[in-house]
Amino acid sequence: MEIPGLGSVTEDSDGLYCSAALLVPVLGNATCHILVDGYDDDPAKADFDAAISAFLALDEPVLKAAGPAIFEYYQDVKSDIAPDEEVVSIVCSDDVWKHIHFGGEVTISRDNYGDRRVYVSLECECDWEPEHGLQIVFRDGRTVTKIGPFDGHLTNATAYARADLEGVVYHQFR
Repeated sequence: MEIPGLGSVTEDSDGLYCSAALLVPVLGNATCHILVDGYDDDPAKADFDAAISAFLALDEPVLKAAGPAIFEYYQDVKSDIAPDEEVVSIVCSDDVWKHIHFGGEVTISRDNYGDRRVYVSLECECDWEPEHGLQIVFRDGRTVTKIGPFDGHLTNATAYARADLEGVVYHQFR
């Protein structure tokens, strides 16, 4: 099967379409496989195509703009750790990037529970939270709209079932 922007894709054991390894400029040209969930049954495939195209055209400053929200997540995790436990020391939002490790996969799917938009989700490892990691989500492949521990949700409004969190990029998890 062919998906615009990705070329030939194969179906994996979970029913997701998987691209060949691609360079992703917004991730500093990290090599990633793009996984597409729900493409076959979606009546508006053009939304997926547009999100893929937009995401692959982004450059690093779009991601770097999320640094303050990621730093806030780091600070919340750090404040929740017992005094006898060690945690990496990060002094400002510009330094968070030294402690984030992008995974080799990016998932694109439609939010079936909230606004019905197409989102690009990254599951990352981060040095300050090895158990829950870091999730970075881009609405329509263009703008970072959710930061926090990886929970699989595409928006904070959906994650917490709270309409007042619509548009909130980072929501304190405790």
